Amino acid sequence: MKMTNRIVEFFQLGKAYRELSRLDDAALKDIGISRSDLKRRVYGR
Repeated sequence: MKMTNRIVEFFQLGKAYRELSRLDDAALKDIGISRSDLKRRVYGR
């Protein structure tokens, strides 16, 4: 993967994490994600 693509992906994942973090627990539950599982789901770790 090119370095530019990795940088773009890094920022996209960060944005996704921030947006999902702003949701309340009920909204996260509706989409099947728990708050404690959020980082693993976004970053795959």
